[in-house]
Amino acid sequence: MMNQVKRRKELRGAAWLWALGWGLGRSVAEQRFPPPDFESGYQLPLTQTPAPRSLLLQYVDVGILAVALALACYLVYRRRSRTGVLALSLFSLVYFGFYREGCICAIGAPQNVALALFDSTYALPLTAAAFFLLPLAVALFAGRTFCAAVCPQGALQDLVLLRPVKVPAWLEQGLSVIPFIFLGAGLALAATGSAFVICRYDPFVPLFRLSGSFMLLLAGGLFLLLGMFVGRPYCRFLCPYGALLRLASIVSKWRVRITPDYCTRCQLCETSCPFGAIRTPVALPANPLALAPERKRLGWLVLLLPALVAAGALLGSRLTPVAAKLHPTVALAESYLDPHRAPTPPGVQTPESLALGRAEQNPTELIASALDVRRRLGTAMVWFGGWVGLVIGVKLIRLSIRSGRTDFEPDRAACFACARCYLHCPNERVRLGLMPASELPAIQPLPAPTLPQTGSHTT
Repeated sequence: MMNQVKRRKELRGAAWLWALGWGLGRSVAEQRFPPPDFESGYQLPLTQTPAPRSLLLQYVDVGILAVALALACYLVYRRRSRTGVLALSLFSLVYFGFYREGCICAIGAPQNVALALFDSTYALPLTAAAFFLLPLAVALFAGRTFCAAVCPQGALQDLVLLRPVKVPAWLEQGLSVIPFIFLGAGLALAATGSAFVICRYDPFVPLFRLSGSFMLLLAGGLFLLLGMFVGRPYCRFLCPYGALLRLASIVSKWRVRITPDYCTRCQLCETSCPFGAIRTPVALPANPLALAPERKRLGWLVLLLPALVAAGALLGSRLTPVAAKLHPTVALAESYLDPHRAPTPPGVQTPESLALGRAEQNPTELIASALDVRRRLGTAMVWFGGWVGLVIGVKLIRLSIRSGRTDFEPDRAACFACARCYLHCPNERVRLGLMPASELPAIQPLPAPTLPQTGSHTT
């Protein structure tokens, strides 16, 4: 009998803590999937999802995702229809965005996968695994069709784009490394159970839920304001899942081909792309010796790569104390050990005072857990720093590689497969019967080969 009473008290306490975390999670959207069973002993992050759906409805979400991805591939590669892509984007925005409140979402799913890989007490939900894997699998064969019409964050930015301006190439190349760095930080912190920062700082989920902290709502509004002039700023310069899709799309079997016949180099497709994803024709010098300075620079960058990785790892280790404070156990231990901590007024029960009260019951275990977390975070931050050095080094190497091309072609990694460029191609308009073949422009000659200035060439 006493065991049953004790068990009920434990369950009531667990339920109260879950309700408290769920209420806080409405404002920051940190965890996007149903929590694991409380009987497992796993300590959840501070924030929670909206009310979990039944398992059947979660599978319905996965089914809708699969159908939407298949339909996006059909609209982009078979129908070549911008109207169809736009209609599917509206559906995705309504369903995955406002109806499902941005949850569940592929953008935050890598954190769940990282946590499951490094924490045996956390069970990865099948729906989270599906939302992580399905868009990546499709990207390996059909490029970024998930971005084209299935991602609600991308759809929302696409719909507000009114007067696109071209981002300078040097600025775009510099900003393009941020998604990879954000991805590394998100995975490192999630793997150690510290925080789901990708979800916590998602600027669009509060807009989908029509609630959240003022700063996040303001950030979402600023992204939409910027998105009126810069095509998909979050997708291009911040989205961590977009970084994974970029890597997968590089080797995709199918890619967007602007012209159904031959390229006249009229440049109409290039001006139609608001994302700077279409690469211009490049003629290589007839004399290979003219590329000798570039090859020398490329060799030096390859040799510099290990040094960049080592320097990044060293810097990452120095950031461990800052990152450790994001973990609730470390933060509680530091608060408990702080001699200048302000005393809690009598009779006032706050989450902080309740946590400190539990810490005082077993401070030895708390401090030991905090030290273990800090040790694991130290390892994770070294890997994160090395990842940052690798990203920067590979970017510099890629900028130093020249590749010749004869036509205007979308970059597989940068192309969002939005289908905007199709109708701007004269050959496509002839195919659809929108203009006679006699009006096709003459094929423009390739520009004369030139050697770019250091750091100014993009591939």
